[in-house]
Amino acid sequence: MFSRQRKARVLFGLSDLILATTAFEAAYQTRSWLPLQHQFFLTVQQKALVLGFSLVAWVVIGLWLEVYEKLDSGHPRIILRDSFRQCLYGAVCVVVFEYLLRMELSRPFLMLFSTYAWILLLLFRLTAGRVVGVIRREFAAPHYVMVVGTGERALRMGRLLEESAVYGIRLRGFLNEQAGAAAGEIALGAVHPVRPIAELPSILRQHVVDEVVFAVGSESLADLEEIFLLCDEEGVRTRVAVDFFPHVNSTVSLDRFGTIPLLTFSAAPYDEIRLLVKRSTDVVIAAAGLLVLAPLMALIALVIRLTSPGPAVFRQVRCGLNGRRFLFYKFRSMVENAEDLKLGLAHLNTRDEVVFKIPHDPRLTALGRYLRKFSIDEWPQLWNVLRGDMSLVGPRPAVQSEVDQYQRWQRRRLRMRPGLTCLWAISGRDQVDFETWMKMDMQYIDNWSLALDWKILLRTIPRVLTGHGAN
Repeated sequence: MFSRQRKARVLFGLSDLILATTAFEAAYQTRSWLPLQHQFFLTVQQKALVLGFSLVAWVVIGLWLEVYEKLDSGHPRIILRDSFRQCLYGAVCVVVFEYLLRMELSRPFLMLFSTYAWILLLLFRLTAGRVVGVIRREFAAPHYVMVVGTGERALRMGRLLEESAVYGIRLRGFLNEQAGAAAGEIALGAVHPVRPIAELPSILRQHVVDEVVFAVGSESLADLEEIFLLCDEEGVRTRVAVDFFPHVNSTVSLDRFGTIPLLTFSAAPYDEIRLLVKRSTDVVIAAAGLLVLAPLMALIALVIRLTSPGPAVFRQVRCGLNGRRFLFYKFRSMVENAEDLKLGLAHLNTRDEVVFKIPHDPRLTALGRYLRKFSIDEWPQLWNVLRGDMSLVGPRPAVQSEVDQYQRWQRRRLRMRPGLTCLWAISGRDQVDFETWMKMDMQYIDNWSLALDWKILLRTIPRVLTGHGAN
């Protein structure tokens, strides 16, 4: 029932593949016909390679820009903007791909390809709402649902089902779970019949019912065991609305431990497959980064030792995933006795009592100011990422003294592996106050996705290169 929205997004992704392939071939043929000085030709292998990369790039960029989320309801201006950005970024990716593989692609071909792709995507997407509507109407059979319950919980479920009518979902009616209840009606957007739950067997025989949703209190579920068994024997899918704790915003899932079913509430990302992809990305990029930066890091360490007394690498115990302690590394950017000087500089702290931040910190060394400004001091944390203490993207790791002062809601930031960069880092860095910083971490945790990680990584690069927002 609830996968139909996802199917629409899959349809848009597949349409991108078809349209981008059409644009590629049209651009190739157009370039071949143009009477230009240089002849343009690709072998079958080259053509397949460039086309394959282009298709992957177009879809990945579409996911990154979240264009598939709003195609059937987006404003034409937004569709125009997103389509242009997708084609522009796609063309840039193809140019980079061409450079890395030492290929020679015709510039007119690339311009034609991106232009044709933009026109075709735009034409399809501006009519996408109507196309999806026709497909749902002509090819998707209505999905009939009945709701057990007549209280406020059931009414909320009924309204949500009515709003999902565009996806082919039809509310068949309500079932009153109270023994001896009489038939009646409930008026929402439309009027729906209310039948006694004892009539469910005859309803299943006489009408099409694809699913039954139980929207009753937890105290009533045990009394409805026979109804669950009836649906089970009939092969009717059943769902239980688990909103017994209305103020709990966790994601709910059903797991099993042995033969015992467990209802799981998770207030942090728990998708093992996507988290595995995130961890694999961390390992690959951290390992590559350490290999590439090793000579520079050795040189920086030597310069730090030569320009100020003390170790080149600063070590500190930080709090990681779920409060685990780990040894955190960074290039030393302050004088050796910086911690001893902290108490005497407390009056200069511009933050609250939780975080200690001083504008133009006098403890910074001459070299340390540049290391901080361009985040070079953070490079050794790639080792923390490789070890699994940290991730590339996540809430910044805090020291225990800060964690001890957190409010209860702020402690949830510990439920995500800490990272090198985060929303805070691309939204002002040291210009962001502590309260906003914490809220941004919650926003990241609540909306986490692989696409969001890549957005943050890509937006971090210009921030780091320009030193924008660093103190």
